[in-house]
Amino acid sequence: MRSLAGGGAPTLLWRTVLVAALVCGIGLLPWLSRTDPALTVLRARSADRDPDPETLRAIRDDLGLDDGPLALLGRWLGGLLHGDAGTSWVSGSQVLPGVGQALGASLLLMAGALVVAAGTVAAVCARTLRLGARGRLGARRPGGTATAVLAALPEFLVAAVLASVIGVQLGWLPALGWYGPQWMVLPSLALGLPAGAVLGRMLDDLLPGAFAEPWAMAAAARGVPSRSLARQAVRRCVPGLLPNLALFVVGLTGGSVAVEQIFDIPGLGRLTLQAALAQDLPVLQTGTLALVLLAVTAGLLARLAARLLIGPALRDGALQSLHRPRPPAPRTLPLLYGGLLAAVIGFGLPRDPLALDTLARLHAPSFEHPFGTDALGRDVLARISHGALTTLGTALAVSAAALVAGLLGLLPRVSGPLVDTLSAVPPVLAGLLVTGALGSGPWTPAFAVAVVAWCPLAAHTSSLLRQERATTHLTATRALGAGRWYLLRHELLPAVAPPVARHALLRLPGIALSLAALGFLGLGAQPPSPDWGLLLAENQPYAERAPWAVLFPAAVLALLGALAVTAAGGVRLPRRRTRPAGPAGPPADRVVPVPRRRPDRPDALLTPVSASQTEER
Repeated sequence: MRSLAGGGAPTLLWRTVLVAALVCGIGLLPWLSRTDPALTVLRARSADRDPDPETLRAIRDDLGLDDGPLALLGRWLGGLLHGDAGTSWVSGSQVLPGVGQALGASLLLMAGALVVAAGTVAAVCARTLRLGARGRLGARRPGGTATAVLAALPEFLVAAVLASVIGVQLGWLPALGWYGPQWMVLPSLALGLPAGAVLGRMLDDLLPGAFAEPWAMAAAARGVPSRSLARQAVRRCVPGLLPNLALFVVGLTGGSVAVEQIFDIPGLGRLTLQAALAQDLPVLQTGTLALVLLAVTAGLLARLAARLLIGPALRDGALQSLHRPRPPAPRTLPLLYGGLLAAVIGFGLPRDPLALDTLARLHAPSFEHPFGTDALGRDVLARISHGALTTLGTALAVSAAALVAGLLGLLPRVSGPLVDTLSAVPPVLAGLLVTGALGSGPWTPAFAVAVVAWCPLAAHTSSLLRQERATTHLTATRALGAGRWYLLRHELLPAVAPPVARHALLRLPGIALSLAALGFLGLGAQPPSPDWGLLLAENQPYAERAPWAVLFPAAVLALLGALAVTAAGGVRLPRRRTRPAGPAGPPADRVVPVPRRRPDRPDALLTPVSASQTEER
């Protein structure tokens, strides 16, 4: 278990410190936000009650707010050790039963979403599996546009469309409430389709390397059935995805706040959001602690599953690298999608995004307004174009920062506990904590998203690093005398960085969606900003009467996803430049490791020396 946890006593101490810091930060939320917690609790209990000094003083005395945050945190921890998480500051009910019921609903919803995600992954990878099992991957044309569109659709928008069309207009399935299996279908689809699209793209990126390994070619030569070969290829690639699958489990449990709001699901994410807005500290701390424990459990199960699948190969260093040099990707689709996105933005920039025309409210698309108008008569195309400058710029900046921070996964004992802790914090709660600590501002939502956006990349980096260190070519290079820095620069980074960079590009639409979700929940940009999340939030109530006001911003988001996925195919391992070989012998600048022992360190590792240096010697 200590090995699965990622280290010994120092790592366990590091995990404990991080969890304690998170819980203490949540306990300081009312004081960080510089608001009177008694006033916030009074408004949550009864918005119509007059906040006179006597009422506020009674609330402070009842909750013990004058004792300070440390005393409150100590009493909560003391009760938690005896199985008592206290009572809610708003409702006065016991916290543990309420959090347990909300966690059960979220876990049930997560299970349904995982079933949908598994089906989506199978559909995304079916063509690659079929061609790879038959040895015809060379004829595969890169695609994924439909997957990119699916991955770029906002969860709250998918939920709103499913609820209004299938639930209300067609009446096929219930759209509100949480009373049985029928009520699980629509929210599970809203959560599972985008998650399955992202996981499917990641698996599809690994499968060609698995089919090119010697075992696969030997199995095909011996006539192993294609179905068995495909199943073993999936088994070979799944360990690299298990850490991100664990993060998806936590995200689907606590991060599905918008979907729970739309479908009126009493889940843990919604309960945590309501407690954070009302500054109900016992409920907020208990819910966050439950998410942290879920994240740690999911991480341990992911490591255990990886050990069961490829444990002997990891131990013996008998793996082959899944990340080989890729052929140049076609540039037609990225240029097409990029040009279309640039044309939409450029065509709308000359228009005024704040101009009001009350006589043109909710007008359909026309020559004067190609994308129609919103509820205030503002041009939707103008608002999309001007909002792209902030939304895309912020998403690109956050993605770049997340990619750089994600390389911290090269230090798994440092990044592992950080990932397990921060992945349990939904972006909404992170937004509230960041807003409370730094105040509201234009970069506050971006910083809140960046706090958690690097976690999937770091988990991916650690997983790839663990497998790459167990490859046969790395063992051979190390045996020839290569040092740690040589291995890092010439072997590990060239193999790990490109797939993580492709993953970061796949996450670009998701980061834009996280920013949009904060705007949808009122924690991001504020009116009259043309931010894309705010556009979807403002126009979602009019989706049935004026669907163009929602569909066009969603279509631009989907176009951004298609651009990111097709551009990700161009990120590949760099090819080594070599000069043509002479009449005999290898190229002159080809690096050939030759043992050389340092005279001052007789027991040191041998250092590789190039062939040119040997000739000079």
